Amino acid sequence: MRDNEVVAVGPEPLAFDDIVRVARHGAAVRLTDDAIAEMAASRGRIEELAEGDTPAYGVSTGFGALATRHIDPSLRARLQRSLVRSHAAGSGPEVETEVTRAMMLLRLRTLASGHTGVRPKTARVLESLLNAGITPVVHEYGSLGCSGDLAPLSHVALTIMGEGVVRDASGRLRPAGEALKEAGVEPVELAAKEGLALINGTDGMLGMLVLALHDLDRLLRTADVTAAMSVEALLGTDYVFAADLQALRPHPGQAAAAANMRALLRDSGVMASHRDGSCTRVQDAYSLRCAPQVAGAARDTAAHAATVAARELASAIDNPVVLADGRVESNGNFHGAPVAYVLDFLAIAVADTASIAERRTDRMLDVARSHGLPAFLADDPGVDSGHMIAQYTQAAIVSELKRLAAPASVDSIPSSAMQEDHVSMGWSAGRKLRRAVDGLTRVLAIELLTAARALDLRRPLEPATGTGAVVRALREAVAGPGPDRFLAPEIEAAVQFVADGSAVAAAESAVGPLS
Repeated sequence: MRDNEVVAVGPEPLAFDDIVRVARHGAAVRLTDDAIAEMAASRGRIEELAEGDTPAYGVSTGFGALATRHIDPSLRARLQRSLVRSHAAGSGPEVETEVTRAMMLLRLRTLASGHTGVRPKTARVLESLLNAGITPVVHEYGSLGCSGDLAPLSHVALTIMGEGVVRDASGRLRPAGEALKEAGVEPVELAAKEGLALINGTDGMLGMLVLALHDLDRLLRTADVTAAMSVEALLGTDYVFAADLQALRPHPGQAAAAANMRALLRDSGVMASHRDGSCTRVQDAYSLRCAPQVAGAARDTAAHAATVAARELASAIDNPVVLADGRVESNGNFHGAPVAYVLDFLAIAVADTASIAERRTDRMLDVARSHGLPAFLADDPGVDSGHMIAQYTQAAIVSELKRLAAPASVDSIPSSAMQEDHVSMGWSAGRKLRRAVDGLTRVLAIELLTAARALDLRRPLEPATGTGAVVRALREAVAGPGPDRFLAPEIEAAVQFVADGSAVAAAESAVGPLS
């Protein structure tokens, strides 16, 4: 890779975009000289404790409810190995490579902070795994989101020891030792405290939050695009999106969404066609009129979540931690509540953004509410069903999203013989948010597919420059109206059109950057 593609990992917080580059696009990483120096300094303090007589949690004692046992120096290497092996207890489906890579990167950044007491050589192995494209197999279940994401991170730590199962750079499942040897990566025997330091963090849930925020930045702009297309196709009005009306309720997300919709609907021939006094409707339905209020609230929720994520990225999550004055102190910073709450909050915003999009889709298909469009946008209604069942698919996803919006973070099951008696369930909140983001992508894709068809059926009336550009770009992958066709591939093409940013790119090519 070119030097400018390498992400530097030091004591400073990582940028959101750099996390996505490493997790999703395989960018290389490099520990900075400052990181090496900080780790070496804190390691000296841990080694002093390891050689002393004073009990220190994670250095010379057991873990959790077993912390009362003092561990003889001759058993301390075994203590670290046993910790990792026993805690690598995940179960269920394998999580996505991008989630595991994000978790690895974020743990590496915490090690680089110099507050964990890990040796530089141990951190170097994690750095090498990321650069070699070796990804430990991490499972869906195992983390309670307190004492960090213990089980998921333990599967990573197991790989650092040369044990467990990984996927290599080609995606093949391999024994870890074999893959490391082939890549020239030397595993390490963990020293005092290192096992604990590798697994005691919120890195899994935080990685999922950063990835979700990256995707939602694109999807919430897409929601403005699809809403504008639907308003136009349903012969709605854009007057309600005027800046002076929006300013009466000065939520920043709402203002941004309304501004996007105004830009997208500017100079619409469809809009102009019913501004001659012939339209007798006084107000549009809520799903049209209130689009900026809902998408704007989702934006503001994402902004709050991004603030929490930024704070967490500036954190050093471990227990115990090595402080700048050399003290080694126990703490509760590993509790995932701050991250868990916003993961759950985002799931609510995602569900509601999808819900209002589905309502707009349904209006375009109902001959009683679509203002002149054919039933279900069918070519020959009765013979053809048009988008009838596409809306069923959308409704099924929205129903699932409502279930996924139920918070995980309000639950807690005590563990470790009641020592860990309140947990965050933040990992679970992250897992369901990932599924919710995928669902929103699909719901918006079906609205876009339906609105594009409706706008084509309004011809010879011309859509706005912005919405028209989106329809034209979609038509490169999906044909326009006609008799019924195999619909699933067209839906998947629309999903890809939304997911890869093509919908937003097409709109922005015509109207400039969307907020």
